[in-house]
Amino acid sequence: MAGRLQGKVAIVSGAGCVGPGWGNGRAIAVIFAQEGAKVLAADKNRDAMTETIARVREAGGEIEPHDCDATDSAQVAKMMSAAQARYGRIDILVNNVGGSAAGGVAELSEEAWDAQMDYNLKTVFLGCKHAIPVMAAQGGGAIVNIASASGTRWSGSAQVGYAASKAGVLQLSRVTAVQYAAKGIRVNTVIPGQLHTPMVEVRLARQRTGGDVDALLKTRVSRIPLGFMGDGRDTAYAALYLASDEARFVTGAEILVDGGMTARCD
Repeated sequence: MAGRLQGKVAIVSGAGCVGPGWGNGRAIAVIFAQEGAKVLAADKNRDAMTETIARVREAGGEIEPHDCDATDSAQVAKMMSAAQARYGRIDILVNNVGGSAAGGVAELSEEAWDAQMDYNLKTVFLGCKHAIPVMAAQGGGAIVNIASASGTRWSGSAQVGYAASKAGVLQLSRVTAVQYAAKGIRVNTVIPGQLHTPMVEVRLARQRTGGDVDALLKTRVSRIPLGFMGDGRDTAYAALYLASDEARFVTGAEILVDGGMTARCD
């Protein structure tokens, strides 16, 4: 363990994964623990965290699983209390819960729109809402929100609810960063592009290519200047920097993790 987060307490929401491999939440929980953080790993599906927990413990890290529906304010408040009860403080919060639904404004149902706002944006709002009073009382902390390149530009699919909610994450983060900077609380955002996470096989291929994983991967890679897709570990290393004391002078900022995709104009 290199110790970049040694002695810090980190909550990682959405720490599970839909399949084996490196999703964003799993990678963040594992890498943070490897860097010395005590990790409270939260997900609404305990089974989805099995591999996450095993990887951390195999590496000798400290992780405590916690069941939480991040769209439920009472459950999010309980998650913060659980971290305080076990570790005495909350140094880092990573708001990672999210997922896309296909459809433009004419195709997406109102119910699906509302669900996207809850899942991708309200979860970030509630995480910040309940963590910030704790961090302010203890003298500071670091919040890292996970957005998406879809919140900054067209990313190849009509998913207007996802795009709009992830754009909301960016502005929520900026406003919150400025408001609470005087309290010693830093708020930053990681913006992943098209990564090869387990969600590609389990969900996105079904949504976009009728289940043809190879076709989806080919399309995604073709739009990335570096010529390959990263995975959740790439998101995690960006989050690690923003959560660490190395980023002590960084707040209200965004780090793109997209292989150059959003820099293209074609």
